Amino acid sequence: MNSTKQLERTSISSATNPEEIGEFWDKHSLDEYWEQTHAVEVTVRALLRCRVTVDPTIYSQLEDRARRRGLLPETLINLWLAERLALDTTA
Repeated sequence: MNSTKQLERTSISSATNPEEIGEFWDKHSLDEYWEQTHAVEVTVRALLRCRVTVDPTIYSQLEDRARRRGLLPETLINLWLAERLALDTTA
């Protein structure tokens, strides 16, 4: 992570950017600072994902093509499906 955005100094690590925060927590345990923490409420909105079964032979070919493009197979599948759906005029 090469973020150039400066943050306020964090209360525990005194870090000013994500890299420093990561370095701090790589060397420390939350157990050491538990008394300085407090409960927070977090709302997470995640996209619904659907699974589709793919023939193993086809998936193997897909993995190879995705790797050559520097993509995950799932990303390549979504790109190809989006292209195909955009071309489909029968809807």
